[in-house]
Amino acid sequence: MSPASNKNMSTATKKNKSASAQRSPQGKPRKQAAPLWRRGWLRSVMVILLLAGMAGSGWWTVSSGLFDTVMETTRKHGLAISIKIGLRVDEVLVVGRQNAERPELLRALNITRGEAILAFDVEQARQRVEALPWVRGASVERLLPDTILLTVEERAPLALWQYNGRFSLIDYEGHVILRKGLGRYSDYMVVVGKDAPRHAADLMEMLDSQPELMALVRAAIRVGGRRWNLRLAGGIDVQLPEDDMPSAWLRLAQYQRSHSVLDRDVSIVDLRLPDRLIVRRTPQDKIVILNLGQET
Repeated sequence: MSPASNKNMSTATKKNKSASAQRSPQGKPRKQAAPLWRRGWLRSVMVILLLAGMAGSGWWTVSSGLFDTVMETTRKHGLAISIKIGLRVDEVLVVGRQNAERPELLRALNITRGEAILAFDVEQARQRVEALPWVRGASVERLLPDTILLTVEERAPLALWQYNGRFSLIDYEGHVILRKGLGRYSDYMVVVGKDAPRHAADLMEMLDSQPELMALVRAAIRVGGRRWNLRLAGGIDVQLPEDDMPSAWLRLAQYQRSHSVLDRDVSIVDLRLPDRLIVRRTPQDKIVILNLGQET
């Protein structure tokens, strides 16, 4: 056999081996894998890297707007893909709510079921929630793949504040919670005066030290920005001193236990002097002075 014939046979054998290698064991042709450069996700990554490189090398400037447009298009494309693979909002969990209305909280979150969870701005949502009247603090979290968790710390109502003829519900920090719909808080103590909210928490703490007396207090009026007058049940006014109010309040509790001074025909109880209690009786407006430790 001639050398040319041997060469032709060798070439045919190689082609047959190549064809056989591309067939499955059952004799069917195998599907060839697509080259890496033809895969869609890899092309997207390459485009992003190319754009980033061009931006870094100064090809485009922000003023041209072209880079921003391309990046926004890429971002939207990525979010659309994230929704398809399940990274979308399907549920909102709210923890810590007692007085704040759930619909109001959801409106503040400003989120729509089915939107991309990765596009949700948790910081802006937190700021909107914390602007609500009942909310003292809040945190907003993504629980991937499909849940938003809202945790709220609500303000604790303390008293009703009366100023310029208007009533407001305030908390322990003097923050106004509500100005309308106060009917359910009508049994709360009323504090009166421009600066009353700022000092109300300290006053409440002092009053609470003598629970039997605190149960009688209906209102507290701020006097001259320096001290308080208390209005008790039955129309009795108690004048507290500017300094050392807790001692004066304790002294009144002791007088009440030993002399039942508040059970008499009394209109005013003056506690502004540290060593005595001055009582103005009704209807004759007779003044009675009780020294500390005096038995009557």
